[in-house]
Amino acid sequence: MGTAAATGVWGRAEQQDFRSRVRGTLLGAAVGDAFGAPVDDLSLDAIREAHGDAGLTEPAPAYGRRGAVTAATQLTLFTVDGLIRAQVRRDTGAWHPPTDLHRAYRRWVATQSDWGPDERRKEDGWLAREEWLYTRRNPPRACLLGLGNIVMGTLDTPKNPDERGPEAAVRSAPFGLLVGWEPQLVLQLAVECAVQTHGHPTAYLAAGAHAVIVHGLARGESLDGAIQRTLALLAAHPGHPPVADALRHALGAVRQGMPAPARVEELLADGTAEGVLAAAVYCALVGEDIRHGVRLAVNHGGASAATGALCGALLGALHGETALPPGWLTELEGRPTVLELADDFAMEMTQGPALHGPAVSSPGWLARYPRA
Repeated sequence: MGTAAATGVWGRAEQQDFRSRVRGTLLGAAVGDAFGAPVDDLSLDAIREAHGDAGLTEPAPAYGRRGAVTAATQLTLFTVDGLIRAQVRRDTGAWHPPTDLHRAYRRWVATQSDWGPDERRKEDGWLAREEWLYTRRNPPRACLLGLGNIVMGTLDTPKNPDERGPEAAVRSAPFGLLVGWEPQLVLQLAVECAVQTHGHPTAYLAAGAHAVIVHGLARGESLDGAIQRTLALLAAHPGHPPVADALRHALGAVRQGMPAPARVEELLADGTAEGVLAAAVYCALVGEDIRHGVRLAVNHGGASAATGALCGALLGALHGETALPPGWLTELEGRPTVLELADDFAMEMTQGPALHGPAVSSPGWLARYPRA
């Protein structure tokens, strides 16, 4: 598949496999986020008290309904929107994806304060007109602050330089779906977009690491192989040891007996980005299937929604959409939007020249993803 993506020639089977992995990644992240939301930051004792000794095993209500997602999923969808818009803008000769992503994240910020979509803003495209996204679902303070004005954080001058939370990593899975890119460029782009809200090296390198692991899986690698490649790439980046050590810790934990909440909590440590990523990677490695892996990822005393979302994205990229639990998908908030966006992303990446370019231009596509 890597060769198809690199040469720009996609066979039908390859396109279908890629689309299944894109859907799997985005739906998996959303399902994991929604599954963890009801127990986010509850202690393990509190989770067991509410849901029984086995902990949370089936979707439970959060924000007044089952299947509700948090701000993490909202931001992930705007990551996808920004990546499509970056590809569409290439035709204009303007090519700076971090700027396109920043604009997309600024469209998310507007959803957190506006009453609803503003039909007058033609440059918004279709995603920002989805009314269900105009609900505040515990938006991270770092994201609201980092995106609160038009100044874009960069590696030289990052926003929130002390911010070590996992939120930038959670929204970064879509970068890994750029299967035609070299992995080091995927890592670099994820980092440059993470520093728009999370300026501490462990936070932005965890975001880059998550993107590169997803990238390996989307290209058909094993999870272990994708992690090893990520460790090799991280070594070139200043400030990488905490993230690399956390990933190695996750790999080592796999050999330490039966999976248990105590092992997940040990990997989570103080709940900063590298620990949450390590816990999610561990749950993806030991999970018998997506249901088992995500359950393990949320039943602990830490950031359940973030760990669930990271683990769901990894397992969805690895196995494709058909491996996701149908009952969980049925109730997932915004599922039609997630699917539509996933299919648009897959279409842009595999058939972009047929949608826009020097010789051809689909007005419907440019209304959905304006070049503005």
